[in-house]
Order: sequence, then C-alpha cells, then structure tokens
Amino acid sequence: MDHNRTPLFDALRSHAKQNPVQFHIPGHKKGSGMDPEYREYIGQNILDIDLINIAPLDDLHQPVGVILEAQQLAADAFGADATYFSVQGTSTVIMTMILSVCGNGDKIIVPRNVHKSILSAIIFAGARPVFLSPVRDTNLGIDHGVTTRSVRRALERHPDASAVLIINPTYYGVCANLKEIVDLVHEYDVPVLVDEAHGALIHFSDELPLSAMQAGADMAATSIHKLGGSMTQSSILNVRKGLVNPQRVQTILSLLMTTSTSYPLLASLDTARRQLALHGKQLAERTVNLAKKARSAVNQIPGLYSFGDELLGDEATYDYDPTKLTIHVRHLGITGYDAENWLREHYRLEVELSDMYNILCLITPGDDEESIAILLESLKAMSDAYHADTNEIPEVIVKIPEIPHLALTPRDAFYGETELVPFKESAGRIIAEFIYVYPPGIPILLPGEVISQENVDYIIDHLEVGLPVKGPEDRSVTNVKVIMEETAIS
Repeated sequence: MDHNRTPLFDALRSHAKQNPVQFHIPGHKKGSGMDPEYREYIGQNILDIDLINIAPLDDLHQPVGVILEAQQLAADAFGADATYFSVQGTSTVIMTMILSVCGNGDKIIVPRNVHKSILSAIIFAGARPVFLSPVRDTNLGIDHGVTTRSVRRALERHPDASAVLIINPTYYGVCANLKEIVDLVHEYDVPVLVDEAHGALIHFSDELPLSAMQAGADMAATSIHKLGGSMTQSSILNVRKGLVNPQRVQTILSLLMTTSTSYPLLASLDTARRQLALHGKQLAERTVNLAKKARSAVNQIPGLYSFGDELLGDEATYDYDPTKLTIHVRHLGITGYDAENWLREHYRLEVELSDMYNILCLITPGDDEESIAILLESLKAMSDAYHADTNEIPEVIVKIPEIPHLALTPRDAFYGETELVPFKESAGRIIAEFIYVYPPGIPILLPGEVISQENVDYIIDHLEVGLPVKGPEDRSVTNVKVIMEETAIS
C-alpha cells in the first residue's frame, strides 16, 4: 500500500477548499457562529474541517469510502487484518474488545491491575472476571506484568473462558512474554485481547517490545494519541481474523461510538498512520536514544533512580519500553505527588503521573535534546532541594494490599441494593462502586469485592498525601456505597 496517501485528510481539505454553503451541523458553520475569541485562538483550518458524515466524507459507522481506505492503510501499517478508528479514546476500544467476545455469565481472565474501562466493560457485559495477580515490585511500589505460569493455571481451572486480556506494556512500560502467552492461550482456542494503550510506537522498532499484532494477538486497543502523534481521544482497534469476527467487532464499536464523530480527530489518525508507516522506525530509534540518555543521567542524580535493563529477567519483566521514564523519588524523602507539585511550581514542568513513590515522564517523538535538558535540570534542582544523607532516610516498606475477595460479580454489585457507610468503618463489607487512583486509573477496589482493613488503610494513606483518589459518589471518600446486608427477622 502507498503510505504516502492520507485519503481522509485529503478529502476533508478538498471539501473545505470548495467552501460549501453548510446547512448541517455543527452549528458554528466554519466558526462564524461561535465565540470570536475562541475562534481566533484555535484557528480557521480546524474549523473548516470540523464536519459531519456527509456523503463525500464517508461514515465511521459504516465506512465505504475515504474512512475505509484510511482504516485499511492503518491495518497494513500495524500488521492487522482490520483496523477501526475511535474518536472516544482507547476506553471505548477496550470496551468494544470485551463486549465483542463476552456475554452475560462468560468468564474473562484479566490481570488485577487493569484500567477501569476493562472493568466497566465487564459490568456492561455481565461477565465474570478471573483475576491474575500481577508481579509486585515492593522496591518500586508498582505492579508489573503477569507470568505465563499464572495464565496457564487460570486456563487449567477455567478452560471455558471466553477471552484472556493482557496489558502490553504496562503504564510504566514493563512487558510480560506476550508471544509465549498468546501461543499458550491459543492452544485452548481462546482469543487474546491486548490493552496496548501505551504501545503506539512499539510496532515500528526492533528496539522496543513486541507489539500485540506481532505476537499474534487477536485484538489490540492502541492509543495513537498517547505516543503516536494523533490528537487526544483518537485511538485504533487492531483485529486479527480467526477467533474473533471483525464484523461483530464493527457492530459493537458502532453501538458504543457517538454518531457525531469528530473529523479533526479522524484526520489526525490518518496522518499519524502516515508518519508512523513512513518514519516510525527512525522516530522510535531517535526517541529511544533520547530516553536512554535521560535514564543514564537521572541515575547520576543523588536520591533518584530510574529502572532499566537490570529489571529484566523474569516472566513478568520480560521486556520494557525505555521511552517510559519511571523515576523513583522516595530516597529524597518525598512522595511522587510531592515531586510532581515541586516540578510544576518551580519549573512549570508537568509529568504523566505520580504515585506514592514515583513519577512517570513520557519521552516521545515530540521531545528533543532541549526538552530533555530541561527535565534533567529540574530533577537536579529537586534533588538539591531535598537530598540528604540516604543513611538518615528511613527505609520505606511498600505495602500493596492483596487482591480483595470477589464476593459478587461486578455487575450484580454495581446494580445491587446498597447503603452508605463510613469508609473507615467499611472493612468486611462488599463495595458497590470503584475506588481508584487516576492516573493510571487502576482500581484498588471494584464492585463486588470485600473491603479489607488493609484496603482501607492503603486508600487513606493515598488520600493523606494528596494523591487523586477517585471513583466513589462521595468524592471525599468519607462514605462508600456497599451492598445492603439483610438482617434476620425476629
């Protein structure tokens, strides 16, 4: 295929150039009907292509023209049999994957450290999650991937599972042995779904981990906007024929997708594919080299540590993406949240996420020597501000709660009869809502799980240091919804 082509983007520009008289939505009509200050700020070009699914521009819900061509080019670029565009982020794509293969009562094998969109889809489907324990890194305070052994044990116990979902890579860039897991799962004729939200670049470089399609997975949700150069909220779903039906996937995606699809977002996917297909290898190589230099420099800064090749060697840490720069800060005597705030206040520098002990900085094709120099300068200044003799800093033992017991299916709990109780007194009750820290959006508790005192203490620790605990209807997490307990009638 000719990857110099951008059929959708070209059609939009051609249509705008004709300066058509519009009697359709959007009502701003090329910006004429909107606030002038906003119009001037964002520029005329994007307003000219903010259009709808009129005949010359095709329809994302049933593409037969330029959108279909753009998706076929993307499928070729990513090694898929079919690729579908999303203007609702990777969350909708993830939901599509699960709802395409799971129905009410079906089992799906998933790691416990999954994004909340996966658990939302499980609720919508009425599926039963079979959780895999990710390998926990008590030194860094984060979860890594799952082992092939744990997947094998899950399949032996649940050979009737409808799907296995794997994260590749994790938010922190760590990968399990995806090819080995895919081959194992396929022995059971079970499809493999991959949350590849943070893997837009990996398909285009031998220096990066294996992509889902390269490993033979059946579906993969890939956030092009995160690392691949498209606009925020634009993602793709890659599909391999065989164990899944692409037509069914398209139908489910259409059920979930808005009918007011954003053409600027779709066009950004079309052009991002062109750039990745033509220049992805060089872009990835340059980005990896920048990241490696940055990692090496970070590890020379007192009190800071960024893991690299030394982490590898396990099933759960089979490979990693060096462009995810995880910086461990607890030897400065501060939390990741403290570090995020300090960098924002003193250097106007924004990180991807902070947790109790780390900050995560993404190195992308948008970076250069200058941006890396600013990052390193700010980290050195932070070290100077906080660093003390490491012997005087008490060693922190990172305690991550065990996976809670799932007493009800997430759907039954979410729609069950509930009552509000004080969160600090909720141990032993079955929770009916999510509690998670975002980013990365991985639930600490999800509907149907039994709250332990360990969970309560862990969440309160996060609240006390100011980390963004979200999910409950009570945003202060003072009270929590739990399943109502029936009392004996005397």
